[in-house]
Amino acid sequence: MSDVLPAWLSALLSAFDLAAPWALLALPLPLLAARLIPAEPEGGSGALRVPGTLVGEGRSGADLAARGRRRAALTWTLWIALVAALSGPRLVMPATALPASGREIMIAMDLSGSMERRDFALDGETVTRLTAVKRVGTDFIRRRAGDRIGLVIFADQAYVAAAPSFDTAAVARALDEATIGISGRSTGIGDGLGLALRRLDPRDAGGEAASDPAGGKAAKAVILLSDGANNAGQTAPKDVADLAKELGIKVYTIALGPRDMADADGEQDVVDTETLRDMAQASGGQAFRVRTTDDLVKVADAIDRLEGGRALAPPLPLRRDLWPWPAALALLSAAALLASRRGA
Repeated sequence: MSDVLPAWLSALLSAFDLAAPWALLALPLPLLAARLIPAEPEGGSGALRVPGTLVGEGRSGADLAARGRRRAALTWTLWIALVAALSGPRLVMPATALPASGREIMIAMDLSGSMERRDFALDGETVTRLTAVKRVGTDFIRRRAGDRIGLVIFADQAYVAAAPSFDTAAVARALDEATIGISGRSTGIGDGLGLALRRLDPRDAGGEAASDPAGGKAAKAVILLSDGANNAGQTAPKDVADLAKELGIKVYTIALGPRDMADADGEQDVVDTETLRDMAQASGGQAFRVRTTDDLVKVADAIDRLEGGRALAPPLPLRRDLWPWPAALALLSAAALLASRRGA
């Protein structure tokens, strides 16, 4: 048939579908009713009598027959259009395949007071650490389309700024809107990681397990960024990292800032690189050291490669319902039929 029909018509027919094809079985019901229901016996009292004066007002038998044919045509049009609408005609069009990896990633970001330090460069200007992290972090999140990503903010306390979601644009916006001081000004690394693990743990009642496109178990990871040392919270960072290992969740740690605690020389608000490295090693992840904005960009690219593997997921079909068109035709037929009866 595709060799005979035009290409556009062949494509249209191949995309056509019915949501409830069984509804078409109702089409012959009027014919069955006319055949099975016995006709009214002759001589019976009719429900409607036509006065002879109406017949004599120039209405011949041919006019009455034509009017009856028009009413029959309208009645059948009404019935066929109504059944067609009930069958749910629609066009099925494949959507563009989207990248998917089946990965779940929680970003745990330090929002302590030291993130206000202006010792990073961005576009030729000196900016705060938080500004640099927002620029690179939002770009990283938007690149992870197909992943389920969430955001945890920690300082004195930890809270979920963005629940794990496939809406990477919303998570990136939550990171961009993060403000220092909303959860304190100290650094609770252990609590921040613990809350991130809780949102990834499938045993958590509030969690929602994801799976990769092949139907396997989703890979889970936490990216933890801090520019200080753990000095708040109720949990020790190393203990929480051991828990991540038990849960099968890798932890990537990013030590941010020009100076390490090992060579601080009494300087305040320096990063505890050693603790962050131990946390990453304990969980089976990897530790990164960031001193400049360029370092931060390279780390984001490295983690993007390590957590890569995105592939095109099977496209989901998009359906465009066509039932309003036969429904509208049925409504117009009913209105025309009613008007013809009133004008009789």
